[in-house]
Amino acid sequence: MRADLLRHLLALSLLVATPLWAATATKDLTWSEMIPADAPAEVPNMKPLHDLSQMSDALAAESAPAAKQDLPNAPVVKSLDGQSVRLPGYIVPLEVNEEGRTTDFLLVPYFGACIHVPPPPSNQIVHVTSEVGVKLDELYQPYWIEGDMQVKPSSSELADAGYQMAAQKIYIYELPE
Repeated sequence: MRADLLRHLLALSLLVATPLWAATATKDLTWSEMIPADAPAEVPNMKPLHDLSQMSDALAAESAPAAKQDLPNAPVVKSLDGQSVRLPGYIVPLEVNEEGRTTDFLLVPYFGACIHVPPPPSNQIVHVTSEVGVKLDELYQPYWIEGDMQVKPSSSELADAGYQMAAQKIYIYELPE
């Protein structure tokens, strides 16, 4: 009887512990999950630049005045606040340290956002800070960023962001084989 009681207590403790563990697990987040379900449809003025043959035109556009952001105060998903997430995206550097590592940047869903085309809505931009930073070899390389999401607006000269994150991990995004 005593062994049965111990087994039941052990099983009960595992049931209670599992939700606590699950609550702290890192969630893979998609960009569409950062837009509230009841938000009005967002229609950007321009499509993102994916055709690399147009790169020379895009680079020439960098010297032009920055494009105006369509929706700088887009609605956010408040329930994401405090969640540990992993989000893929492209890095738009804001600050580079003495070692050439980007420590302050915007994470955006597509290449060229905020640089070559108008910035996406603020609920599609995460302002990320990192103590270690990341050495960027290519701007068109996507990355995974892991950290605790904050539903907190921020502004930079490039765009307004609806979310912030202190990166705990930054690594190259690779498609599963």
